[in-house]
Amino acid sequence: MLDYPSLYAVATVVETGSFERAANVLCVTPSAVSQRVKQLEDRLGAVLIVRGNPCVATEQGEWLCRHMERVGMLESELLAELPALIAPGTPRQRVTLHVATNADSLGTWFLEAVSNFAKATNHLLHVTVDDQDHTADWLRRGRVLAAVTALEKPVQGCRSISLGAIRYHATASPDFVARYFCDGVTPQTIADAPALTFNQKDRLQSQWIRTVLGTDVSGPTHWLPSTQSFVDASLSGMGWGMNPHQLVREHLQAGRLVEIIPGASFDVPLYWQVNRLAADPLALLTRQVVATAGRELIRVG
Repeated sequence: MLDYPSLYAVATVVETGSFERAANVLCVTPSAVSQRVKQLEDRLGAVLIVRGNPCVATEQGEWLCRHMERVGMLESELLAELPALIAPGTPRQRVTLHVATNADSLGTWFLEAVSNFAKATNHLLHVTVDDQDHTADWLRRGRVLAAVTALEKPVQGCRSISLGAIRYHATASPDFVARYFCDGVTPQTIADAPALTFNQKDRLQSQWIRTVLGTDVSGPTHWLPSTQSFVDASLSGMGWGMNPHQLVREHLQAGRLVEIIPGASFDVPLYWQVNRLAADPLALLTRQVVATAGRELIRVG
């Protein structure tokens, strides 16, 4: 039999980041939480939590945490139908669901989808942000139950649903274009013009360059790990960047930003991948994600 009090202690420590905060949630002492975790680790012969500030789960600990998410969702469904199972005075426990998405989706359309889901349920959400080419890795490692990803092929054990494409425009201020691209966008001029890059995983700028110029070009870049900062930096003339259509369309219409090559937009197809074991309990979230994406993203195919 599984030791669910100990499993819940592991999941709560990981969620809150400390044994003390987990103890407050569980209404027990930190010593009791530590004892439950240690007993389970001894039983399994594996470390489940890396003690630190914050405490984080090992790979084995992550699998246990995702199991507890699924158990929590099933219990929520059961208690909604049979509320008499809840003992009087029992504190209400909410399930925190872990999902992943890319920053540009979170900054444009994904927040509406998860907000609608949150308002319709008692669940909490832990949204992890990573590049769309890497969010599938969170599914493979069992660290999330669902993810917005650029990977079409289903991750093992997951279902994949096409969402549409997020459209990007290579944009800059008119002054920036006049300074760096007065003779047009060429391999020589793009190599001299400072770009905007989200982080080391961000390949959008290089993919766009390869598509429109037919060659790979490396140039100077500013590092800005924020979707909105990309837009603000483009407006200020700091550099050129790949910005989502939803965030720059009004600036383009007003002339505050221009495409450095007019009409050369770049579409990135996105997919919603969800763990098959969690697909039914997450059906409402999937419907919200698909519906919102259908309104906000570009249709593909």
